Amino acid sequence: MAVTPILTPALLTAIRNQPNLPRNSWYFITATTLSAINRPDEVPNVLKNAIEERLDTTNEGVTGRDEQRHITRRLREALVKASAVAGMPKTINALFSLKSATPEDLLDESGTDAASPRHKDIYDSSPTQVLERGQTFFEKIYGNISRRIMGQLDRSGAPDLGLLARLTYGYVLSNADVLTPVETSFVLIASLIPQDVNPQLKGHLRGALNGGATVDEVRAVRDVVIKICEASGMRKLEETAIGGWGWRSEVANV
Repeated sequence: MAVTPILTPALLTAIRNQPNLPRNSWYFITATTLSAINRPDEVPNVLKNAIEERLDTTNEGVTGRDEQRHITRRLREALVKASAVAGMPKTINALFSLKSATPEDLLDESGTDAASPRHKDIYDSSPTQVLERGQTFFEKIYGNISRRIMGQLDRSGAPDLGLLARLTYGYVLSNADVLTPVETSFVLIASLIPQDVNPQLKGHLRGALNGGATVDEVRAVRDVVIKICEASGMRKLEETAIGGWGWRSEVANV
């Protein structure tokens, strides 16, 4: 049975025209959200529309192709970073779906810095350097409560929860070669909203502000993600609902 598309032309137009949405962010925010709601089949449509949009504003040729390669790298990086909060299985499915629709010349050769921004983190940097970078990013997101948050993870009853956070922030989230720190915050927001996890979402909404985003930009990202979720059928659930596809409380905001 055919699955009803989420990314209709009308929804794509609404996403692109969202007031205050940061420039060149709509496509990786959209792809991340689609991955989080388990619709990897829609990710190729994001790539197609992002490339077509750039073709309208750049000349075809070397410069245009480089820009398209830049878009595909940003999409891949967003999906990789989304694994930190949305899970590896969804990232795997979304990345394979993206690859199936990516022209051969837009794929990077395996084992190169272009293909993996973390190649140098593994082979050319010490673990201490990478973990310190991750700690710096963690502190930037959580500000003056960062020590308390990490302490709570360490005292969760499973001390490895703190270790997992340190490794994730170091090796996955803090690399800024492709996505800036604030763009990474947008990826995390897009991954968390569909999961109805307000305690974590609140921290990353504030983290985006701490990273330099404006209140209007963060609200625009939130609104776009909610639009996509609602197009997939998510709704505010009744208090008495035993289960369902949606949110048990209002989505956190700034």
